[in-house]
Amino acid sequence: MNLEYKVGELLSSRALIGDYLVELAEKDERIWALTSDCGGNLFDFAEKFPERFVDTGIAEQSAAGIAAGLALSGAIPHIMGMAPFVTMRCFEQNRSSIAYQNLPVRIIASCGGIGTCGGSTHYAMEDIAIMSSIVNMSVVSISDPAVVLDVMDAGLTHEGPMYIRLTLGRSDPTLYAKGSITRELGKGYTVCEGSDLTIFAHGITVGYAKNVSEQLAKENMSVRVVDMMSIKPLDTQLVIKCVEETKNIVVWEDHFATSGLSSLIANALVDNGVQPSSFKRVGLPAVYPGFGPLQELYAKYGMDQNSVINLIREML
Repeated sequence: MNLEYKVGELLSSRALIGDYLVELAEKDERIWALTSDCGGNLFDFAEKFPERFVDTGIAEQSAAGIAAGLALSGAIPHIMGMAPFVTMRCFEQNRSSIAYQNLPVRIIASCGGIGTCGGSTHYAMEDIAIMSSIVNMSVVSISDPAVVLDVMDAGLTHEGPMYIRLTLGRSDPTLYAKGSITRELGKGYTVCEGSDLTIFAHGITVGYAKNVSEQLAKENMSVRVVDMMSIKPLDTQLVIKCVEETKNIVVWEDHFATSGLSSLIANALVDNGVQPSSFKRVGLPAVYPGFGPLQELYAKYGMDQNSVINLIREML
């Protein structure tokens, strides 16, 4: 897709995905699109390729099962849905029907984290923990809506299943200049350099971390920001490099603090005998958040930019 945009411009990752699936389907008969009553971005696909479109209604388990059958027949199915439902409601199908057979199913989830204002039943606070625990499942978290197209390209040749986590997917800011980054599974990306501390982030918190780094630079604190788009496989080499160079680390994510990226990084450090000077997790505590705007909830749980700035001031 010849996408033109400027850094900072707001784009809808869901709309981009819908348009790009049409382009891919025109060239490749293996491309299918499935949804469980969440396919507003797939209208064009359904109109142009009705024989390769399936809407199961509110039945995520059925969508996952059908996708597994299609993949066994040689297709590359793309499932569109809301993160809490395509992970929790059909965990068994994702594990036993899709991942157990290492099938090329792409599970594309909007509404990652707590941004829907829909309460805990509609928040995705456990999805990374759930999906990263599944053998053969790759897990990707999108920070820049334009980069999702690179992820979809990678999905054409990637052998196993992939979980692609978006934020809300409606209006997200671009972070990278066109052509400056190419999505590679298993790799993280340094957004800005720093020598005093590294913030590891993914998804929506990457842009916030960049803001924090710029603010603290005015106070002579040098904060590196790393976009850990590839959560599984984890870029362990980059993690170790950052810890050895900056000593102090913060893992900031819109997810439970004790079971997502922070835990994967902690495991990698322990397994490799690497010990940071300080290690802080910024994420949701073990609670079910109520209703409210995203920034209000972030402030309540110490996940907003001001809270992270104060945390880093204390650390340094």
